Amino acid sequence: MEMRSFFGFDTQLNYLFSNIDIDPSRSPFIREQIEVLYEGDSIVDIKNLVKEMKISVETYKVVCLNNIDFGETKKIPHPERRTIEREIGISIDGEPDLNNPEAVFGLIQIDERWYFGKYTISESIWRKHIHKPNSYSTALNTRVARAVVNIAIPQPVNIKAIDPCCGIGTILVEALSMGIDIVGRDINPLVCVGSRENIAYFGLVGMVTKGPISEVTEHYDVAIIDLPYNLATHISPEEQFDIIKHARRIANKVVFVTIETIDEMIVDAGFVIKDRCIARKHLFERQILLCE
Repeated sequence: MEMRSFFGFDTQLNYLFSNIDIDPSRSPFIREQIEVLYEGDSIVDIKNLVKEMKISVETYKVVCLNNIDFGETKKIPHPERRTIEREIGISIDGEPDLNNPEAVFGLIQIDERWYFGKYTISESIWRKHIHKPNSYSTALNTRVARAVVNIAIPQPVNIKAIDPCCGIGTILVEALSMGIDIVGRDINPLVCVGSRENIAYFGLVGMVTKGPISEVTEHYDVAIIDLPYNLATHISPEEQFDIIKHARRIANKVVFVTIETIDEMIVDAGFVIKDRCIARKHLFERQILLCE
């Protein structure tokens, strides 16, 4: 579902081609990226092309990514990958540095065609947010929270977002760490304090206010709502529907996270469910609904 939100399609393959540039560190599921500069039918083609490449750094490194199978393209053995890296590396005008290069270039073979370009490896930023001062056992885990933010806000430029039932701020931390303009709100004053502490713990800056969603007067491009549930929160169907109705009022697009089927409420509030998936943790399931 995150893939569909980012790129407009999904695939069962372990790679994809797209003209849409997404920082791989945004996603907990993207491992690496090549910004393709050259492509050709052979290593010789790539060598000839990179000879003409002008780079603005003094040191570089070339990495061949075929250390696993990519679709029908089989893994290239380690010694052969190292040979390919050296062949391409000596064709680049600069100083190779395997330990601390200023630039890293990636090379990959897919379906008998070679691709070369700027290489970026994903940093698992969400893992750094697992341990925080305040947490609830029923809160979203940071990996799912980060994916939910990406589903809701694939392109953050000029987007204003709100999490009006923010709890201890798991969604807020992930969104703020990606530079997204988001505010939080919760009806529980102690939870608001915990959310602010979590945000500050990671050196982030974000606003969390106290109050119900019914008191929100500003309009937002996107809302993310993990519907309240736990042993201390006995929310009735009427209260759920009230949250959903106010979400329709304050936002153009909403991603709901729910442990119950709420399709009828969603439709009755005037939403259309555009996409959906289920996030599972052992026997516990959450439905993630993208609604407009």
